Amino acid sequence: MRLGIMQPYPFPYIGYFELMASVDRWIAFDIAQYNRHSWMNRNRILHPAEGWQYFVIPVRKAPHGTRLADMVVSDLRETERRLVAQLDHYRGRAPHHGAVIEIVRETFSRTRSDALVTLSLASLAVVAERLAIPFAPERCSSLGLELDDVEHAGQWALRIASGLGASEYLNPPGGRTLFRTDEWQAAQIRLSFTRMNQLTYNCGPYTFQENLSILDVLMWCSVDETSAYLCKQRMENTHHAEQ
Repeated sequence: MRLGIMQPYPFPYIGYFELMASVDRWIAFDIAQYNRHSWMNRNRILHPAEGWQYFVIPVRKAPHGTRLADMVVSDLRETERRLVAQLDHYRGRAPHHGAVIEIVRETFSRTRSDALVTLSLASLAVVAERLAIPFAPERCSSLGLELDDVEHAGQWALRIASGLGASEYLNPPGGRTLFRTDEWQAAQIRLSFTRMNQLTYNCGPYTFQENLSILDVLMWCSVDETSAYLCKQRMENTHHAEQ
């Protein structure tokens, strides 16, 4: 069983969906400490004038050390309104603006509580459905695993993979330095990494910015085009996973 583990983010970049599409089981690492100014509650889209800008999911104040699983969105309806308004500059320029707004609207309509993780998982599920990615997320906080003996950041995934009986663990390439390969070898679990995102697309009159939110990708690339790219990446990850 090939396992993927990621903190749940709202509308993340396409590399996140590449990982989702390439694993047999996906765990939402919601027991991590919430970190302000991180991908946990924001991502990037094009700026109407130049470069890129953040969109942010505002959360209520919480004590330092609060788990991601316990963070609460300040105002879901206002957050939806602001995000839709922030995407308005794509209207009349991006060919799939209307379809992306539908994704945003559906995400918020499916968010049954004001928990940040619930919103993030809804965003992943709605996009996954559009891209025909099988997606059955499991929250780490609900697995009942014993994780008290974690000694460094790279061991979280190892302990979870061992506890779930995974034969292989797949991670984005940016996390290589977190892991100690000898620990994975001792546990007899293959440690693999996805390849770097290579997707580029025409977004005139704007200048292309790499690794923006999936919302930007789907503004310019059709669902079929994006699915075909992910299918190609999935095949490469299956047959040529890097060590």
